[in-house]
Amino acid sequence: MAIETGPRKARTFIRVACLAAALLAGCAGPGPLPPDRIAVLVASPDRHAADRINDVRRKPARMLAFIGVRAGMVAMDVSAARGYTTELIARAVGPAGKVYGQNAPRVEGRAPPAQREGAAAPPPANPAPTLAERARQPSTPNIVVVSRPFEDPAPPEVANGGLDLVTLMFNYHDFGHMGVDRAKANAAIFKALKPGGIYVIADHSGRAGTGISESGTLHRVEEAFVKQEVEAAGFRLAARGNFLANPADPRDRNTPEPPMPKDEFVLKFIKP
Repeated sequence: MAIETGPRKARTFIRVACLAAALLAGCAGPGPLPPDRIAVLVASPDRHAADRINDVRRKPARMLAFIGVRAGMVAMDVSAARGYTTELIARAVGPAGKVYGQNAPRVEGRAPPAQREGAAAPPPANPAPTLAERARQPSTPNIVVVSRPFEDPAPPEVANGGLDLVTLMFNYHDFGHMGVDRAKANAAIFKALKPGGIYVIADHSGRAGTGISESGTLHRVEEAFVKQEVEAAGFRLAARGNFLANPADPRDRNTPEPPMPKDEFVLKFIKP
């Protein structure tokens, strides 16, 4: 058998190294979806009209790119509500992936918190599908509906390092007026994520020093406060997205005055 030397040996070594790197990458899953693929899924013609209206404020293409969502991920959308984000992630992770859409069991008789500016707006005439309806859509059968408390949101099959991604979109502030034990919730999410797993929180920005005290009136929370609480659970802040920020918002009302987009932050944490 001939023994390779010189440049030929070097080329062989490089090919072997590249193959090893490719195999390792394959074990870790594919890379984040490219922008063109994200644009296609956001523009899917079977998405609901109400979701497209929500897109104007939520900027889903920017959000999915910031998250770094990958095909095949196992994800959980905490406080999923009707599942706007749940469906987007389900489309992004594809048939090889899965998304748990979690909501807490309904508490009968619980009234929504008062809003400083008066009554809430009337419900839309053509509301978006419910989370259960989204799970029955042909395009997103990989949605699993979960009813569990916020302090223990992950189902048993993924509660111990079974998740690649957790999202919590515009509802961390609600944990304040709802009396959720946020330390328990963050600890449970930390436990459910794999090492290197991603935890993304977006919310309405509160003024410096207000913490979570205005969660039930202005529906806001201070960004630094969220960062402090999540890092206390063991997470590391990896990135801050400013694509929903509006520095002109005085942040002293639930609905800014004069009318303008609400200042919002997006934080991406990693489990070390």
